[in-house]
Amino acid sequence: MLMKPIRIIEICANSAQSCVEAEMGGAKRVELCAGIPEGGTTPSYGEIMTARELTSAIDINVIIRPRGGDFLYTPAEVQSMLHDIEMCKQLGVHGVVFGCLTKEGDIDVTLMRRLMDAAKPLSVTCHRAFDVCRDPFVALEQLIELGCDRILTSGQQSDAVKGISLIAELVKRAANRIIIMPGCGVREENIVKIEQETGAKEFHTSARRIVYSKMVYRNENVPMGSNVVSSEFETVETDRKKVAAFVS
Repeated sequence: MLMKPIRIIEICANSAQSCVEAEMGGAKRVELCAGIPEGGTTPSYGEIMTARELTSAIDINVIIRPRGGDFLYTPAEVQSMLHDIEMCKQLGVHGVVFGCLTKEGDIDVTLMRRLMDAAKPLSVTCHRAFDVCRDPFVALEQLIELGCDRILTSGQQSDAVKGISLIAELVKRAANRIIIMPGCGVREENIVKIEQETGAKEFHTSARRIVYSKMVYRNENVPMGSNVVSSEFETVETDRKKVAAFVS
């Protein structure tokens, strides 16, 4: 009897508690990030350490991204990334996630190799910097040559459903030399479509729910940041039930 290939789910986790929820829901791996509204930035030492302490059976990959915005980094930002990679190694995480481009929009092979050498022996995923590179097929071969384990991609579109055509071509060209992992807009209602039409086996999603504040006294007139979506008294967190739905 032929066995159906196992679908591997990676959760974009915004906190140590989200890592716990992801593990309880049966996810294989998390990408631990801070700064979700910015597309993900490097979490703190404390957040990474707590995630390690509160979980036992899930792989933790940490995003190495010193700021939001583009993926052209200054020498000071590179130094910060190197220090953060060293921190991740000391904390014993499974892997790190980063991506660097040249000003012309190509993979910065020299910088990527420097970061990857620093990251050894951790697993390395190239994040969605790939989605804004100039030539995805050239970038694919460069990342394979560099030794990246996987590429997180929406197929250079605003979400993975719109990017199905490119993702499918990347999976075909990768030919099992690197993992192509669709992400961005992967939902319970469309994951089967993405899976069937791309041939991908790993998927990246958030599976979050809104968590409402338990504060009784509330001053709604003082926002804490310029990018507040709704309320200072709402946050988001991974939902183990949503994770379980993806896994099954």
